[in-house]
Amino acid sequence: MKTISGLGKGSRTRLAEIMRQTKGTITVPQAAAILRLPAPMASKLLSRWTNQGWLSRVRQGLYVPVPLEARTPDVALEDPWIIAEQLYSPCYIGGWSAAEYWGLTEQLFRTIVVMTTRKPRVRKPSLKGTSFLVRTVPEKALFGAKPVWRGRVKVNVSDETRTVLDMLNDPALGGGLRPTVDVFKSYLKSDQKDTDLLISYADRLGNGAVFKRLGFLSERFAKEEKNLIEACRSRLTTGNAKLDPSLPADRLATVWKLWVPAAWTKEKTGD
Repeated sequence: MKTISGLGKGSRTRLAEIMRQTKGTITVPQAAAILRLPAPMASKLLSRWTNQGWLSRVRQGLYVPVPLEARTPDVALEDPWIIAEQLYSPCYIGGWSAAEYWGLTEQLFRTIVVMTTRKPRVRKPSLKGTSFLVRTVPEKALFGAKPVWRGRVKVNVSDETRTVLDMLNDPALGGGLRPTVDVFKSYLKSDQKDTDLLISYADRLGNGAVFKRLGFLSERFAKEEKNLIEACRSRLTTGNAKLDPSLPADRLATVWKLWVPAAWTKEKTGD
């Protein structure tokens, strides 16, 4: 286990200046610009401070300060959202992570869902004990997010409506079909419910399967949402989709052109 060692006056001054001008994370280009040093020299300084325990390396070229109260530099990420913003921008926090943030689910998920236009090689990285699930979306799909402040860093998170839409587009982002349905039902009961916006977002996303799932679930759990159901029905595309692509489905809900698990054809509507 590493321990934290002392810094000389010059190093303290340099490190303090870097920390003052950065916002939770430190990169080699940032350090080089702040200290007016060549990148290789800045990289060596960051590496030295990491070995001394004042910084913690998240991945190559990316560091976070070690809290003063920490006894060792082996600390968990203070705010994984900030790391996600640094690594995957342009991006937004979505899926179950956003649902937790907006209070649409009581489930707790340890993995952070990140929606990004980037195409990282590793889709499920683990950084300093925090797991991420990274999904790539086209640039045109970067809509429906709100900026929120995490300390001094502004991070985008999908708004309540986009959060539901992403789960309907891919139930895996909600933790599966059941949790996704629970989030959808919570959304319909919340003050943030905006079914017109939900349809508008779905139009922009352009995935016909979303309307089939949304119509089916609305008819099952929210029959009173007649305008929403009719809007979905008027947008049905040709071909059949699955309620959840990850589940076996052997019954066809012909009205919605949707393959569903047998159990879902027997369940009653409502809670």
